[in-house]
Amino acid sequence: MVVLTGAGTSAESGVPTFRGSDGLWRNHRPEDLATERAFWSDPQLVWQFYTWRRDLVAKCLPNLAHRLLADLERRVGDFCLITQNVDGLHQAAGSQRTIELHGSLWTLRCTGCGQRWEDRRTPLPDSLPVCPTCSALARPDVVWFDEALQPSILAAAVSAAGSARTMLVIGTSALVMPAAGLPLIAKRAGARLVEINPAPTPLSDHCDEVLRGPATEMLKSWVERFAPWGALPGGLVLT
Repeated sequence: MVVLTGAGTSAESGVPTFRGSDGLWRNHRPEDLATERAFWSDPQLVWQFYTWRRDLVAKCLPNLAHRLLADLERRVGDFCLITQNVDGLHQAAGSQRTIELHGSLWTLRCTGCGQRWEDRRTPLPDSLPVCPTCSALARPDVVWFDEALQPSILAAAVSAAGSARTMLVIGTSALVMPAAGLPLIAKRAGARLVEINPAPTPLSDHCDEVLRGPATEMLKSWVERFAPWGALPGGLVLT
């Protein structure tokens, strides 16, 4: 089983999707701030934006969809969760076999030596964090709009999608490549494709099953009706 999740999976935890006018931050679009060009132009502004995001996400808790996916991982022997989200809520819910396509808000990367390290302090004590090894300027270890995915991360995601027998696609607009192409890789390899999303997406017509509604409600319904064991016994309470 392979699962691909997007921003809609975390929306019910209070994490903004950053789409539309309500996604503006200080009159800036995230697309104008989340770029390498913007970072080198004004690292202070970009770090203010990411500090605000980190502070906001730190107050959010995993929702039922996150917890159900963590429980599915425990019950399905061969399982992989691929996420476009950078909030870390899947791991907070207990997911372990996770591929973070776009990185994590909770990891920093040195712009000099390339070292990566986890830092969950909120707020960060320094407005411009630096590398603990070489003292060069640090940046959020996320994939920005003008950057490509790490080749090893993308290769792992493509491999998982190509070996899927069932693939759930939850809360993603299916617009951002290359993530949007992963379900089609799974479909061509013979996987059963299930989409959970409130609105139609470019992927919808390719799916074997489409569930329209919030991630928590629809995933709970799918687990109860279609998981091999039926209603989850003795584990997660489905409330």
